[in-house]
Parts: sequence; structure tokens; C-alpha cells
Amino acid sequence: KRLSQKENRWISDVNHCLSKTLVDTYGQNSLFVLEDLSGVTFEKTNSNKNQTRELHSWAFYDLQTKLAYKAHKSQSQVLIVSAKYTSQRCPKCGQIRKENRNHRIHRYDCVFCGFKTNDDRVGAMNLYELGKQYISGIENPKFELTNVTD
Repeated sequence: KRLSQKENRWISDVNHCLSKTLVDTYGQNSLFVLEDLSGVTFEKTNSNKNQTRELHSWAFYDLQTKLAYKAHKSQSQVLIVSAKYTSQRCPKCGQIRKENRNHRIHRYDCVFCGFKTNDDRVGAMNLYELGKQYISGIENPKFELTNVTD
């Protein structure tokens, strides 16, 4: 129990420092775009009740609330968007294919246009695109799966 409290304090401090650094670095009138990760879990079927609670106790919400609080004080904003397809959509051609992403080696290879990069970078590039859509007037920006032909 004592170790758990120590870890919680450490994570809270890391989130505080990270959110403060982000707001200080980007200054006033910034838009921070985060994925809605409220449904993300590492659900295990053979877990006991305490382990299940720990698997659902993610620090994402803590970071989100700290960032939102500090951003508001700096006349900035936090936009929460759907995480759907943000790591599967090619930022160059816009095609969405689950097969383009290789989780094991953190690689993204678009079979349509040949774009290749780190899979986490693809997610960041797509969050940037959703932020641009929001600024252009789309109130709830998100990516939708369309009919894909090979």
C-alpha cells in the first residue's frame, strides 16, 4: 500500500511537471489536442479485483486535468478527440488501414502511397491534423473509415 502511494505521488508529480512545461513552452492561446483514452485498459480475464482496479488506474486522466487547468490559466485550450483511426490513418494520403501499422516494431508503412515512419509519429501527425480541423471551424473533428479499394 505504501509503495502504491509513493508511485501515485511520483506519477502526479511527473504529470504536474509535464503539463507545466507544455503550457510554459507553447505559451498563451495554444491548442493542445489529446486522444480520449477513457476506454483504454489492459484488461486481463484472470485478474483479481485489486489487479483489475490497478489496470484501470491510468495517469492519462490526471495529465488531462492538470493540462486543462494550466492551459485555461494561460488562455489556452485542451481538445479531446476520438482516438479512433489516429494510428491507422496515413497522414500523407489519408487512407485508413489497420495493416499499415506494425505494433511489434513500431513501424508504419502505407501500402497506398509508400509513406514510412514511426507509428507513434503517425498518431501525433493525425492529432495535429484534427487540431487544424478544429481551428478551421469543425466542432468535433474525427476520422471516419471510408470504402477502401486496393
